[in-house]
Amino acid sequence: MKTEHVMMGISIAAALAVLPSVTLASASNPALAGLNTAEAPRVTQTVDNRVVSALSNTHLSILANTAPTGAVADSTPMNHMQLILQRSSTRAAALESLISAQHDPSSSKFHQWLTPEEFGATFGVADADIAAAKAWLASQGFTVNGVYPNKMQIDFSGTAGQIRQAFHTQESRYMVNHVSHIANSADISVPSALHSVVVGVAGLNDFRPQPLHKQPQVAQFNKSSQNFKIQQASAPKPGSAPNPMVNFTGGVRGFVPYDMNTIYNTTALYNSGLTGSGITIAVVEDQDMDVDDWPNFVSQFNLGSYGGTFNQFQPLLSPDTGNCSDPGGNNPDEESIETVLDAEWSTAMAPGANIWVATCNDSSSNNFFGGVFTAADNLINGTSRPNIISASYGYGEGFTDTPSKTAIDLMWAQADAEGISVFVSTGDSGSNPSLNGSIINGAPAIDANSFATSPNDTGVGGTDTADVLDGTSKKYFSSTLNASYGSALSYVPEITWNESCGNTRAASDLVNLTALKFCKNALIYDPNGDYVTSESGSGGPSSVDSKPSWQRIVHGAAKDQSRDLPDVSLFGGSYGGYSWVILCTGFYPCTANFSSPVELVGGTSLSSPMFAGIQALIDQGLSKAGLSANQGNAAPTLYELARAEYGGATGAAPSTLAQCDSDNGTKGTSKCVFHNITDGGNSTQCINVEEFAETTPDCYYYGTIQNFEGFYGPTQVGLTSSNASKYNSNTAAFAAQAGWSFANGLGSVNANNLLSAWKKFVNVK
Repeated sequence: MKTEHVMMGISIAAALAVLPSVTLASASNPALAGLNTAEAPRVTQTVDNRVVSALSNTHLSILANTAPTGAVADSTPMNHMQLILQRSSTRAAALESLISAQHDPSSSKFHQWLTPEEFGATFGVADADIAAAKAWLASQGFTVNGVYPNKMQIDFSGTAGQIRQAFHTQESRYMVNHVSHIANSADISVPSALHSVVVGVAGLNDFRPQPLHKQPQVAQFNKSSQNFKIQQASAPKPGSAPNPMVNFTGGVRGFVPYDMNTIYNTTALYNSGLTGSGITIAVVEDQDMDVDDWPNFVSQFNLGSYGGTFNQFQPLLSPDTGNCSDPGGNNPDEESIETVLDAEWSTAMAPGANIWVATCNDSSSNNFFGGVFTAADNLINGTSRPNIISASYGYGEGFTDTPSKTAIDLMWAQADAEGISVFVSTGDSGSNPSLNGSIINGAPAIDANSFATSPNDTGVGGTDTADVLDGTSKKYFSSTLNASYGSALSYVPEITWNESCGNTRAASDLVNLTALKFCKNALIYDPNGDYVTSESGSGGPSSVDSKPSWQRIVHGAAKDQSRDLPDVSLFGGSYGGYSWVILCTGFYPCTANFSSPVELVGGTSLSSPMFAGIQALIDQGLSKAGLSANQGNAAPTLYELARAEYGGATGAAPSTLAQCDSDNGTKGTSKCVFHNITDGGNSTQCINVEEFAETTPDCYYYGTIQNFEGFYGPTQVGLTSSNASKYNSNTAAFAAQAGWSFANGLGSVNANNLLSAWKKFVNVK
């Protein structure tokens, strides 16, 4: 130990001697003109392993009351972890100020974007501090794979035993929601000399989110009814009857690109020559897709004349750290439906855009977001960068440790400063996005997607068309499909996507009851809880990130201090599973007139790539007007445009707030940028399984189910609520409202009007 201490002192002293003591901002980029972020190294003492400091919140808080089931063997490989570094408060403030100026049309730094190298030199950690951290990692036996250009992340590999020795924590096994996981059993510690520059290690646990889409369904087209019949993959639950909360039968509806182009008025932009040409959208994934799917989709829906391109690849850093390998899946049997969905439906909205499918293998990296995080991070730090990124994965902040959350926020801030627009799905399980395809239980019922709560990305929630519940489908859809297999006639009023009995519009339209009474009534006909669900577009307040100034400026903005989700919404799913979108997959390719089965899918995994496609149209339109094809984070501009339409956070609301209510339909909202979704909400069902004593906070319990999904004894069932002892329109988590809401953010958009308003905002005629 004494020898190690001496050698560490020598190596650190050598590093300090050969590296400059300050980092000066380059004046070659106008964005950096007049900006001085020079600072001395913060590692000023010899790194001594005998003098350590704990790094708070580096152990998952959700495991605080969970006992490990065993220790991870010391020999277990821990590959491509990342030491997440902490910039100084001075540089953090300077970065925030610059990004604000980059989005301000009156600033000389407006749309003056950075390169990864400029970002690292100006806002990263000093080279001497990085050298000190690298030297310490090497002295502990770790392999240092490389430093990211942003100078905020050091990629390194080792074993569980080296983690225990160096960071003073044991890698242990835990059972959570009946799934085995590994995680560090306590907060980590590092030498006190490094404390000021290290946030922690991303990659010490394997809690990895799932893609945010509904379970795909295979369906066969029925020519006589002009809809699809879902093929049951398995037999219904024993004794189950038709869903008592749904009154429509006879097949389901499959939306195609033509329908979404009509509903969100991208067609008007196509007619003016704006198709996304010259703009690159990257969808980030952890598994490949069959490369034959995309041309099949383009051909089936008559999108080939627009000239879009497709490229699936693994984004690597230079020099390569080896953290992104091919995950496989380029075949019908192993491809990722999520990847197919993202690639095809970003093209559906921007048929002339270049689509990059950037994939990295989860097993290459232990980072919390695995291959998805690595793919996005490598693109942002690479030499060839997209204009837009769409990420359709997520997990609640309650399942995210501080170093991983810090790494996510660092990544999206860098993307914003480089001019990359990032769109992230907010989730598919109502007020807690972590339970996709399951039911909210155990964890708090109110949470927010940690991948989306950065103030430097745009969170996209999910809507549903209101015509089915309202009985107005004939007004908005043709009874026969056109040559592009579409049937939409115009914009269709929207409500919050919510498939549970907490859907206030369904309760009102179907049985003229409140949601709470609707749910209680359903127990009479559904005593086993076969139709209990949390499936809904997600939204909620961050418990980590503070509210950006631009989110405070619009009517309806929550009076909290949190970064709130979502920002906007597009179609995500349908009450009763009536409306879906169509995919062309390797196993179920699309054929003329749908002569063979297709796959149907939904979720906010759909909403995000669709909005990315709309942004590509905006980018091309602004580029043709002489502006940058890069817009950075779309959210600040979207909120400014919404303030003009909905009114500010204080004062009287303008007449356009009521005019732009989605319920007004096509004629009423024809001049609006946003369709303000004021009906419905994302309060969904939640449970408390007494067998496991997993209490669910923020859940108002209204009844009990016996023998629920094989559990012994009673299971309490409720609705998500900000007040567990009371449930009404004020406590439901969360109700739609005029202006911004946790249910749908600012609402959906008219793409043609959005471009016109965006041009006006940036003073382009």
